[in-house]
Amino acid sequence: MIPIRPSRREFLASTLMTGAAIEADALFSALALAQPAAKNSESQPSSVISVDLRRLVSAADLDYTEPPPRSEGGIPIGNGSMGTLVWTEPTAIKMQINRVDVFAEDRSTNSFPERNKDYGSSCGYVDLDFGDFGDDVFSGAAFHQHLHVYDGISDVAGNGVSARAMACEGHNAIAVEVDDGRAQAGAVKIDLRMLRHAVEYLSGENYELTQQHAVKAMNRGHAATSTLAIRKGCILLVQKFEEGGYYNASAVAIQVVGRKSKAKYANDATVRLGVAPGAGKWTALIASASSFDRNEDVGAKALAELDGAAAQSFDSLAAANRTWWNDFWSRAFVRLDGPDAAPKEIEKHYTYYLYVMAATSRGSYMPRFGGMLWFTNGDMREWGAQYWWANQSCYYNALSPANRPELLEPMIATYSGMRESSAQAARQQWGSKGIYIPETCWFNGLETLPDEMAAEMRDLYLLKKPWEQRSTAFQYMAEVKLAHTSRWNWKAAGEWVDGHFLWKDRGCGPYGPVTHILSSGAKIAYLFWVHYEHTQDGEFLREHAYPLLRGIAEFYRNYPNLERGADGKYHILHVNNHEPVYGACDTQEELSAMMGIFPIAARAAEILGADEDLRAQWREVRANLAPLPTNASPGAPKPQAAGEAEIWIAGLPPVVRGDLGAPHVIPALHYDLCSVETADAHMLDLGRNTFQAIHAKGIDSSTVVTVLSTDSAAAANLGRGEDMRFLLMNQIANSDPSRGFCDARGSGPPWIQANRMTLREGPGAIGIERLGRMAEGLHAALLQSNPARPGGEPIVHVFPAWPRDWEAQFTLSARGGFVVTSSFAKGAVEFVEVRARGAGNCTARNPWKTEVAVFRDGRPAGSLAGELLRFPIGKDETVVIAQAGKTPADLKREI
Repeated sequence: MIPIRPSRREFLASTLMTGAAIEADALFSALALAQPAAKNSESQPSSVISVDLRRLVSAADLDYTEPPPRSEGGIPIGNGSMGTLVWTEPTAIKMQINRVDVFAEDRSTNSFPERNKDYGSSCGYVDLDFGDFGDDVFSGAAFHQHLHVYDGISDVAGNGVSARAMACEGHNAIAVEVDDGRAQAGAVKIDLRMLRHAVEYLSGENYELTQQHAVKAMNRGHAATSTLAIRKGCILLVQKFEEGGYYNASAVAIQVVGRKSKAKYANDATVRLGVAPGAGKWTALIASASSFDRNEDVGAKALAELDGAAAQSFDSLAAANRTWWNDFWSRAFVRLDGPDAAPKEIEKHYTYYLYVMAATSRGSYMPRFGGMLWFTNGDMREWGAQYWWANQSCYYNALSPANRPELLEPMIATYSGMRESSAQAARQQWGSKGIYIPETCWFNGLETLPDEMAAEMRDLYLLKKPWEQRSTAFQYMAEVKLAHTSRWNWKAAGEWVDGHFLWKDRGCGPYGPVTHILSSGAKIAYLFWVHYEHTQDGEFLREHAYPLLRGIAEFYRNYPNLERGADGKYHILHVNNHEPVYGACDTQEELSAMMGIFPIAARAAEILGADEDLRAQWREVRANLAPLPTNASPGAPKPQAAGEAEIWIAGLPPVVRGDLGAPHVIPALHYDLCSVETADAHMLDLGRNTFQAIHAKGIDSSTVVTVLSTDSAAAANLGRGEDMRFLLMNQIANSDPSRGFCDARGSGPPWIQANRMTLREGPGAIGIERLGRMAEGLHAALLQSNPARPGGEPIVHVFPAWPRDWEAQFTLSARGGFVVTSSFAKGAVEFVEVRARGAGNCTARNPWKTEVAVFRDGRPAGSLAGELLRFPIGKDETVVIAQAGKTPADLKREI
């Protein structure tokens, strides 16, 4: 089955609406090349290891013997485009239908001056109520709810009633099969409810209920209209979001198959299907749709999805789901073991991370970091509806090694789709060339500014005009802008006074936590590059990765505050070091980005035979960049003391806010600047010294690893294997006691829910950020394929940072276009198996440092020796490397 996507016409309409400079066919044809070929569901990822994938994956199942205390603890089901948590109340199964492509507003909005009030994703509430006789159904000893991760299906049982639920592959629909075995089975009510209130009544031949969002006047023209309808015996809820020229609509449609049902309007905000009483099985189908086209009947679109799903039985739909999910799990695996319970806990949470990403990241846009497809409280959410890359990266940094490239498609489509907007933002906001992707932005980038306002913004933000001299017109424009957006993030939280929203700035001039972060675009471009290196997809490089790499490199090269100093070095002035530091010089974040992006962009251009002149200019800037700031740098705020190690610091003076002397290890995380394969020994020493300074008391079971922490990935890249046993587990447990937004009931700290998701980001912002970060570190501990320098040749290195008393087997993707399988047991690597996506050469680090035996497709093929093993490999060929005297037959095992 293929991921559900919008039609080309749909996507083209949305990209034209957003101003994207991409032709839709090119986007989807390029992305499709990254998809793995269809495989038999019984296929195994290795010729040496036989994996019982069902048993391994099923260890990640959710199993409830009592209902979770909060709706956010429900069980997640999704097909990548639409999804819901499934939770229960004593008489009902409950859901909230959400979609990745529903946006109540876009970059042009002027209606949300108050933070956290912008919204999207949510489509409608659905309740299956079995309480006709007032008896509790889903409570007591009979209650049981289970998620079967391997098959992508959930079931729930209660007193005389059971149900199976799944998000259908190939259809934008959720199917719920009910088996009612009660002796006095009453009628079941299926309610489809609006998310908002305040109702107008419309009458006529086609009677419908319409609800108008109450904040229309207050929000300067933003309108959200909800309409209930009954069509062809189905119930329907349509939402329309409008402001100026912006339009988006969603629809949810429900029908019953296998049992008589009758539709009626239950109240002002609810339309209902009454299901005839009786024992036996019947199915509720819940379909959804979204559209950016005012002329499209989004309700009819949802009903068409219903028709497609209704043409198959529940068992047929379930079989299609099993096929898709079983194939998904066959592409790679991670299996862990050890003397304590920690490795199995890590394995379970890692598998669950992949399930959640597959359930939520196969649509036309990224799911938002807080909420994903799992909202349960209507439109309320902390942090609004924009994308924040520091948070989104938690989900996407780990996916390429997982060998599920299709899960990256929504991220690629989202940022590729805003390329024209990003180019305009580079010019308007910064007076530069290329592409500027801010840390926070709408799904279609940043708004177009009037020319005179753009000119003033440049002068203010580049510090060419004193902040106190900003014009009345500029302040008036800022008044209606959302403060979470990067370019307006100097605005502090405000308050409503006598019907007026009053705001003030943070008192730091044009600076805010994310206003002067430039490096988010570099991190995204680097992820595009890594994706190319895993897939070796030349069309993707040409159409998506290189345009972004080129755009980011050109943005930095032409950035007005990148200046050549008296020392002959290029220095970057008046920038952040991500959120903690405002307005400093030569910050680690921005220098690291340039040190990585310039050579990587040059390498990509070289592969494509493009932009020879720019390659030379990028290399010149890179060669003359100021060095990364350390405590030994002239002007360091906390100079290196006698006997103290040299470490990287945040940046150099002057600074508006923040601790410039704080140690940071960005080079050990991005751009291939610092890892165990780094050729520059001094760079590696600095990375290790800095990490040690950050954790001066050492790392153990008490070490706090927060949700967003990247410590595990940095430690792995620096080869700190013994640290991994604590960093990975502590991040799963999220031992930071400083955050929490819900009550103390649950399976861990207050904000960890029964479904392993957290509310760390606040109400309505449920997610799995910590699991994505953990997966990123786990991958780097098991397998690295980093080059010796940015843009260099990838080096396959198995178990570069693994605890010596833990066992592990894996199949993962490696840069260079390889799929690698290996095993670590009894403190040693047992073998390395490399399968090639295309013909080429592979370089691997020798795990044993002695002569090794080589086998090609199971046949002896001589031996190799040396620290690095270099060998040619053909397309789809498998090469096994083992210690001398061992054969693949000796190493075969079942797990």
